Amino acid sequence: MRENRRWTYKGVTYATLNIQGSCNNLCDVFPDSNEFAARNAADIAWMLDTFAEAIKPIQRRSCSSRRPIPAFDATDSTRGPVRDPLTLAETDGLPDGFESFLVALRDQVVAFKKPVAYVHGDSHYFRVDKPFLNAAGQRLENFTRVETFGDNQATVPTTVNWLKVFVDPRSREVFSYQQQIVPGNRVAVPAP
Repeated sequence: MRENRRWTYKGVTYATLNIQGSCNNLCDVFPDSNEFAARNAADIAWMLDTFAEAIKPIQRRSCSSRRPIPAFDATDSTRGPVRDPLTLAETDGLPDGFESFLVALRDQVVAFKKPVAYVHGDSHYFRVDKPFLNAAGQRLENFTRVETFGDNQATVPTTVNWLKVFVDPRSREVFSYQQQIVPGNRVAVPAP
């Protein structure tokens, strides 16, 4: 797919994936199950190829960057349907456009055993965490979700800020993050 890209720089592999918000175009306002099936299969194949590419040279690590993603677990129902962290299925019984991708991603993260940063927008509520569990319920410490700042329509004033990402292939975690707060967009008391 045209939206999917991959490159390697200084031993770190980066990739973008065309995954849509709102149930990955499988449900929501104007669902398109044919488009979803073709794009989802292409996204999963691209992600699998990215991990295969990332393990070729020794010490190479992967960072996947893409668009919205659903919840990884049942801890936050404020930004979308929650899912069972062991099966990765939504708990509401409605169509789920993300489950097959998440299961494939989890399998790759488990096998990869090196740092993976997953960058997305979704609700644009800034957070950096480790929400992924394996099928036995153990935290995948090599996986970090980075949800970026963005214009969340429910937030007034705006929360548009940006994030600086540092990549050091020699460090244990490889990726580190630094919030960049735009002074004119402050929504809280400034730090001292």
